[in-house]
Amino acid sequence: MALYIYQKEKITVKKKVIGYLSYLFLIAGSLILFWSVYPIVSFEIYSRLFLSRKIISPVYSEEKNIISEANSLLGSFNIFSNNLSDFTRASIWFPTLKKVDLKSNHLVKEYSLSIPKLNISEARVVIGEEDLSKSLVHYLPETLPGEYGNVVILGHSSLPQLYNPKDYKTIFTFLPSLEKGDVILVKIGDVTYEYVVLDMFVVDPDDVWVLRQQKDAAYLTLITCVPPGTYLKRLIVKAKLRLI
Repeated sequence: MALYIYQKEKITVKKKVIGYLSYLFLIAGSLILFWSVYPIVSFEIYSRLFLSRKIISPVYSEEKNIISEANSLLGSFNIFSNNLSDFTRASIWFPTLKKVDLKSNHLVKEYSLSIPKLNISEARVVIGEEDLSKSLVHYLPETLPGEYGNVVILGHSSLPQLYNPKDYKTIFTFLPSLEKGDVILVKIGDVTYEYVVLDMFVVDPDDVWVLRQQKDAAYLTLITCVPPGTYLKRLIVKAKLRLI
């Protein structure tokens, strides 16, 4: 005679529902994690395999002097600094730079920028502005578009899933998809300048040499934060004025 009798526990409808919901939440959580992380990981792989090797812009012969000059503005870069929390402020994109006056003495205060490939049409660029949630920013303005020198424009980016070409907080999200030869249009009043992409690469936030002026031609430098949704690195897109 058996001392114990084991019977298979009957699974109630309630337990089945709880079990199915557990699996559902697990799958949903995994998908959300993948949705958030994939753009960052994929960009990191792409940048390491391609962008880092595509630097064709020559290193300026006076780079040491430029860095020395820049170091007169330098502070100490701390990635955990509280002033890095709001990247809608242009002044903290290069955190090793001390506070500088972003305001411009130019009579022109703003103009528009279009990138046909990215479906960006006449985006507002404000010279010497601070708030990147309301416009693109012409950073540390010394020269105007069309003039010899380096026009540096900062623009926000985000995860690709949040992209909206009309939203200045996401407008430069797909900047990494530009290629050599793509066209960037800058319009001041009735005059439109056509720039052609020359180069694209990634730098650290303390690589302030990308802000330097080059007087041998008219350059346009577009900058955004990468990988998407982070502020760890800076993507640099270098373009040159097409002369007719």
